[in-house]
Amino acid sequence: MEVKAVAKNVGITPRKARLVVDLIRNKNVMEANAILRLTNKLACEAVIKVLNSAVANAENNHSLNKDNLYVKACYVNDGMRLKRMFPRAKGRGDIIIKRYCNITVVVAERE
Repeated sequence: MEVKAVAKNVGITPRKARLVVDLIRNKNVMEANAILRLTNKLACEAVIKVLNSAVANAENNHSLNKDNLYVKACYVNDGMRLKRMFPRAKGRGDIIIKRYCNITVVVAERE
């Protein structure tokens, strides 16, 4: 059985979040949590929340054992983009694109 959790519109660029998510794929939940706590990246905080949410969904909604869970799949998709103006010389403006991402973590019970 697979259980997933999704965090939408997290204020981190998808490229930076994918670096963190790649570290925990196919790992045990306890090991993935330890890796995320010791990694010095801003996206780790958001990924920890999604991972804990997926584990809580598995325990409470599907009665799975926390000790047997592993990260079956985790991926980051593009979220919304905010366009902002940045003032430049001679009254011009450059467009700054603030990117957001959607983080998905799928956990399953190891057999």
